[in-house]
Amino acid sequence: MLTTSTLNRLESNESPSDTVLYAAPGNHRDAPPVDSLVATTEEATRALGGRSEVRVTTFPFRVGRDRRVGAFAHPTSRDLRLGVESQSNDVYLPDPLKKHLHISGEHFAVEYATDKSFLRDRGSACGTIVAGRQIGGARKEGRTELRSGDEIVVGTDRSPYVFRFETADD
Repeated sequence: MLTTSTLNRLESNESPSDTVLYAAPGNHRDAPPVDSLVATTEEATRALGGRSEVRVTTFPFRVGRDRRVGAFAHPTSRDLRLGVESQSNDVYLPDPLKKHLHISGEHFAVEYATDKSFLRDRGSACGTIVAGRQIGGARKEGRTELRSGDEIVVGTDRSPYVFRFETADD
């Protein structure tokens, strides 16, 4: 679920599922590449408002669980979140209200430094799986360099939210 403050523009291609979202412009150091998180599961696509990918043009780009009760039942692609809580994420992922959650409220961030992109787990409970490797978890942060084509699983290996990292440099 994307918030309006993260949207700079929408670019429509042939169908709504091919639409690409752009993150809002921000301060850029060393002109970072335009990275993308490409949805590879139906749930990930729904979380991006039915779009196939979100282009990351600001850093850090933060992803986490929508903490509001009932958010999973009625997600919207553009959520102002006015008066509800401060914006701590650029993309909010709904997680069904059940005993074991996959996603933390402040789960991971894509960062850029020294001409490289990194994924930093923000101290999530379940961690983040990047290219088959567990990063963070148990409320401990972790960080790894991202390479184009890396698969990112948000939470446990049973999480429905799977993305592929892409960079325009490749």
